[in-house]
Amino acid sequence: MQAQLAHYWSLYFVLWVQVFIALGAFVVVSMVPRLGERIVRPVESFCSNFASRRTTAIWSVFLGTIVVRVMLFPAIGVPFPEGHDERSYLLMAETFAHGRLAYPRHPLWKSFETFHINSFPTYSSMYPPAQGTVLALGMMLGHPWIGVLLSVAAMCAAVVWMLQAWMPSRWAFLGGVITLCNLGVVSYWVNSYWGGAVAATAGALVLGALPRIFRTQRVRYSLLLGLGVAILANSRPYEGLLLCAPAAAWLLFWVAGGSSPPLRETACTVLLPIVVVLAFTAAFMAYYNWRLTGNALLMPHLLNFHTYYRAPIFLWQHAGAPIHYNNQQFEGFYNGWIRGYYNGGVRDLVRVTREKARNLIAVFLWPSAFPSLFCLPLALRGRRMRFLLVELLFCLAGIFSVVYFMPHYVAPLTGVIYGLIVQGIRHLRAIRFGTRPAGIGLARASILLLLFTTGFNAYHLIRTPAHAYSWSWNEGTGTPSATAIEQQLEQVPGKHLIVVRYGASHNPHGEWVFNHADIDRSRIVWARELDSQQNDKLFAYFKDRRIWLFEPDRNSRTLTALRVNGSRLGAHSGGSNPEFSSW
Repeated sequence: MQAQLAHYWSLYFVLWVQVFIALGAFVVVSMVPRLGERIVRPVESFCSNFASRRTTAIWSVFLGTIVVRVMLFPAIGVPFPEGHDERSYLLMAETFAHGRLAYPRHPLWKSFETFHINSFPTYSSMYPPAQGTVLALGMMLGHPWIGVLLSVAAMCAAVVWMLQAWMPSRWAFLGGVITLCNLGVVSYWVNSYWGGAVAATAGALVLGALPRIFRTQRVRYSLLLGLGVAILANSRPYEGLLLCAPAAAWLLFWVAGGSSPPLRETACTVLLPIVVVLAFTAAFMAYYNWRLTGNALLMPHLLNFHTYYRAPIFLWQHAGAPIHYNNQQFEGFYNGWIRGYYNGGVRDLVRVTREKARNLIAVFLWPSAFPSLFCLPLALRGRRMRFLLVELLFCLAGIFSVVYFMPHYVAPLTGVIYGLIVQGIRHLRAIRFGTRPAGIGLARASILLLLFTTGFNAYHLIRTPAHAYSWSWNEGTGTPSATAIEQQLEQVPGKHLIVVRYGASHNPHGEWVFNHADIDRSRIVWARELDSQQNDKLFAYFKDRRIWLFEPDRNSRTLTALRVNGSRLGAHSGGSNPEFSSW
């Protein structure tokens, strides 16, 4: 707990250092707006000319994202999955990499039951398949994180492509650079397996294709819009629906209005391609649901909620009656933490709303971005920017009405957020105080301070364990420790079963029982200690394995060999290996 508090104070210190540096820089440039003109002007001219080559600008942001993060690889390395969600996504990725959509229910599923994973009717992740597909691609290329990196690079490039349809090329390029700096270097989006980039890419495809359809009515843009909707439906369906509703309304209004070509033409070039893509998407989703849940209309996510959750999902709902779970860790999580997080009162409403706003600001903004936000009223003079604002407000209203929140839930809005910020910078640049062009200095300072903030955060991340930037609630758990244990067991011959015994005051966010997709063929299997009858079945089923007891709340680095003593678990000490005892 002390280490965690020290980490929080360190983050606050870093934030306030950046804030004071930004304030000082703004004071200086407001007094001397042309500071550094001989250096900055040629750089701006070069970037403007470079951004005019639209395709080159898109690919440069894609490759630049990869290069920048790979340069940090020796210091930061590959992130460890720590949260329940990350392990669920990785299970999905492994399942897909094996050429399956799901594995059959294990006969001893109660011993392996864990968070955010459905144990029946199939053993599978509860989440939509898009993020798992990206991780599976990375797994086939050598490591799941490769899929994360490629998806983040695609997101930054997609933001440039989207904004090119809404504003001049140089400002669209700036939007991609901002996305790269904020989300592609030190953000948990690229340093974890939570996801976010896939849905952000999809949202950029939808909102980048829409104005292009209005201008050209080309089939390829209709297909890209349909592809974006399909990815949203299979990554963040609720938030994707919020984003697509205003876009669909605008599209239908355009088709029905007098500014569009004749209906016969738009039906063939615009509506039909979108309908075809969505029809294939609906068929795939129905098949996927049927294979995982046995019901084409029941999504795995909803199955998991119906099975385990009795807490409110939306702010106006009330908790249902508590249910009994198969293990004490589920009791502590679903009947304890989940039910206690939001009780429907005004105080809870204010608290969760404040947390959402604070997390959004922390992930999507940087200290020197706020002057551009003050210029948004000027940016809304254009009709197009008003539509982006409608998208932002409509989606945020729907997202803030949900109890539980993580910043990547807003991922479909990534292009919208940075598009509005860039538009604010454009108008900030034109502000004058009398005869003094103070705005141009403020705009330049905002961008330069973004680069400084990114470098400063990267330096701080290098000096801090990578998992400290995870958005999980883990305390004392750690895939690093689990990996270390498994690496030690690799030196012990044979197959292994690790039985996890938790303490009475165990933190349910610190879960250790996660397994590979094919449990029976895994060399190391993790199971939770349950009642004696279930334990006897477990030992009989894995009678060819060496069995170890693991008590993470006592010692998270040591295993103790077990012997079966009737219906009880008993530790047997001895042996030559000081880390493990012989059985």
